[in-house]
Amino acid sequence: MITLREGDKAPVFKGIDQDGKKISLKDFKGRRVVLYFYPEDDTPTCTVQACNLRDNYILLKNQGFEIIGVSPDNEKKHKKFETKFHLPFTLLADPKHKIIEQYGVWGEKQMFGHKYMGVHRTTFLINERGKIKKIFLKPKSKTHAEEIIAAWNKK
Repeated sequence: MITLREGDKAPVFKGIDQDGKKISLKDFKGRRVVLYFYPEDDTPTCTVQACNLRDNYILLKNQGFEIIGVSPDNEKKHKKFETKFHLPFTLLADPKHKIIEQYGVWGEKQMFGHKYMGVHRTTFLINERGKIKKIFLKPKSKTHAEEIIAAWNKK
């Protein structure tokens, strides 16, 4: 369950990306970060969301954003997803749910009356000082980049 709030300091994390490189939130100090959590690589809604961020990548970069996707998938699966859809951003593998649980996005879900545990699709916008500026509890996968920019520019 998410206990983090807008204005809180973003929990520092470490993980391995799709290329086997160690990544930490500290690597992005002084930059804006879009930290988005998603359930699984190469599934319909997750792909729509990733491709929206890909298609608007230059726009987001020009606004100063770094994009980091996190799911329970391993590096190998992330690499396939990145390659298949030409994703230009970091995907962190979190099979032990360390980052996912730090951010409180692991929990009970329901589909077709069946309850199970999984990642709640959630995005955190982190400012240059490492504080959470915005939390999207239900991001709009088809227009996620646009809602990120609109939320960032909102006073």
